Amino acid sequence: MSTPALSVVIPAFNEAERLPRTLGRVRAYLDARGTPYEVVVVDDGSQDRTAERALESGGPHATVLRNEGNRGKGYSVRRGMLAARGQRRLMTDADLSTPIEELPLLEACLDQGYAVAIGSRAVSGARVEVHQGVLREGAGWAFNLLVRLMVLPDLRDTQCGFKLFAAEAVKSAFGPARLDGFAFDVEALFLARRAGLRIAEVPVTWRNDAATRVSTLKGARAFLDVVRLRLRS
Repeated sequence: MSTPALSVVIPAFNEAERLPRTLGRVRAYLDARGTPYEVVVVDDGSQDRTAERALESGGPHATVLRNEGNRGKGYSVRRGMLAARGQRRLMTDADLSTPIEELPLLEACLDQGYAVAIGSRAVSGARVEVHQGVLREGAGWAFNLLVRLMVLPDLRDTQCGFKLFAAEAVKSAFGPARLDGFAFDVEALFLARRAGLRIAEVPVTWRNDAATRVSTLKGARAFLDVVRLRLRS
């Protein structure tokens, strides 16, 4: 089996309604490019028909992995990224808050020699077309400040769910990773940086989807996970 040029990894929890539309858009975009690709959907113990809808709408290039129970977004992304076969591997959210059409912006950075390119809402040129609520935006600002103070001082937005890794960078960033919750991005980028890999932060378009899967409790745990990461490091 030939190695695809690109893998798109999508973690999904109770996404039976949104996922077919998302997969249709991803497939249409990547089919038009004409380069080999695969889509890896990781169903995180959904209680609806997420896995079935993914199989129905994913097309011939799609694989669906099913977690035994709800393991967390970090676990799901890590599993998908390590199972993917692409020379480059994109993680993106099931709501496509960052449009798949922004992919060339990240690819250009890997073409320039970066090992990782991350979409960002916080650097010059970013376009936030639909904002989160005031409380969630404030919590996001505080979280990113904590990340900069403790582990990644030069990255302004680690939580945009649109990140592209070269295959070798995936091994360094996700192989030793352990965080299963919403701070997994921070851990993956920290491990990549510790391995000496170059990371580009790229301004992208982003639109908040009100049907978020981030609870207050999970958000609070992410803060604690950053502190734990700092202590471990």
